Formats: sequence, C-alpha cells, structure tokens
Amino acid sequence: MDYKDYYAVLGVEKSASDKEIKQAYRRLARKYHPDVNPGNKESEEKFKEVSEAYEVLGDKEKREKYDAFGRYAQQGNYGGPGGFGYSSEDFGGFNFDLGSGLGDFDFFEMLFGPHGAQKTQGRSQQRGRDVEVQIEVTLEEAYEGVTKTFTLSPQEGEPPSRLEVKIPAGVGDGSRIRLAGKGGAGRNGQRGNLYLIVKMVPTSTFERKGDDLYREVAVPFTTAAIGGEIQVPTLKGKLSMKIPAGVQSGQTFRLSGQGMPKLNKQGKGDLYARMKITIPKNLTPRQRELIEELAKTLE
Repeated sequence: MDYKDYYAVLGVEKSASDKEIKQAYRRLARKYHPDVNPGNKESEEKFKEVSEAYEVLGDKEKREKYDAFGRYAQQGNYGGPGGFGYSSEDFGGFNFDLGSGLGDFDFFEMLFGPHGAQKTQGRSQQRGRDVEVQIEVTLEEAYEGVTKTFTLSPQEGEPPSRLEVKIPAGVGDGSRIRLAGKGGAGRNGQRGNLYLIVKMVPTSTFERKGDDLYREVAVPFTTAAIGGEIQVPTLKGKLSMKIPAGVQSGQTFRLSGQGMPKLNKQGKGDLYARMKITIPKNLTPRQRELIEELAKTLE
C-alpha cells in the first residue's frame, strides 16, 4: 500500500492549524466536487482523496494518532516475520509487540476504530447528494418575502415530503436558498443539502436591474406642459410626485428607496420613473378649438 501524506494531499504544512486545514479542505472540495465536474473520474478520485485526508486531519484525536502511527500503518512496516514489532526509537521510547498470527489485521482500523476505513473513503460516500429545485417567485413576493409550500419528490422507498420555506425579501433571478439536510440520503443516514434556485416570474409593469426598479408613468400632456403632481405606482402603493413644467417623454426621475429590498442587507434600491406623455384621442369641438388657439400662440 502506497503511503499517503495527508498533509501533502491538502497542501498544508504538518504544523498547520485546524482552521488552515479546514480552509484547505473546503477549497479543494469545491474544486473537485463531482457536481462541479460531472463524469470526470479523475476529479472524483481526487475528491475522495481530499475527503479522506480531511476525515483524519480534521479530527483532533485521529490527527494525533495519524501523526504518531500513520506512516507505519500505511506502509505496512510491521517489523519482522514475528508480526508487529516496533523499536523504542520508532515511538519515542515505547515498545510495541502485538504478537503474531493476526492474519489480515488492518492497522488503520486499529488507529481509527472498526469503521475507520469506511469513514476515510470520503464524505461524499457518507453524505447524500445535494439536490437543486427551481422555484418561481413573483416580483411582489420578492419585494415582501413569502412563505412557499411545496412537495419534494421522494427517492425510491421514501414517502413524499412537504416543505414550507421562507423566501427572504430581495431575492433575484438565480438566487440560491440552502436547506441543510433536505437533499439525497447518504449511506450513513446523513442527507445532502437542498438548494432552491429562484426563477423570477416576468412582469410587464416593472423592469428590474439589481435592486433598482424602472417603470413608465403616464403623464397628461397638459400636466407635462405646465407642471403639476402625478401618481407613481410602486410595489407598496401609489406615491405622489411633483414634476416641473415642460417634461418630455422619456425623461426619468429617481425616487430614492422605492426599489427592491437589498438581500441580507439594510435599505432598498431606487425606483426610476420614465415619463410617457399621453394625448387624448377624442377631442370635443371646444377642446380642439382651444388647442388650435394655443398652437397659434406658440408659432
């Protein structure tokens, strides 16, 4: 059996702190995870190797045993024909004579327990697979936050599970909501995670760009000409806004803090109201006469 230097596998020094070992594992696990590299056998094996290393080095007791015995356990350096014979200098003055006739005794099992070998095959084999489910959210729901209830399709041999999930205010298209332990079942009962992927339902009323909203606001041509007050629809009701005389179609005004809530942050984006001048289609004879008189004064 080839010796595996778990410190080298994770790319850390033997003196690395627990935090450094954990950070190294997370970085490599993300890089080689099967979900990131589907069908890549080399990445899958690398992921197992990284998981195996962290299974040992990430546990204080196992790491201490590995530091003391790991090299001998993996290399099969069991001394002479008589069985497990280690000199006192091998282990800092302690003599070990485990006797003979142990057959296919697994030294690694002695160090880490009867199930240690299975555990070191990688957390990917213990923990179930992560599952992604798309969930539709309207702009209004994303603005207020909403509780969604849905049924998760069961795995073979499992009953359907009904989940109630709080969708936080401010989510956008592609936002991921993690539900720990709600994914696929693992071999040891430890489930993977469920990720809800938000798909925003299109709306013809508002255009969303990040946390900001854009919409057209109808303005009577008379108000646009002489100025006045208009009503601007927002996601929480209508808001009065004064516009100056001479407003043109396409001119935009910013309403601070009237946009979308900022996900996991304080505050909101802005609402940009684009003016759309409206002209009446059916004029009475008197209205037409007045407009003609106005037109003459503007010539």
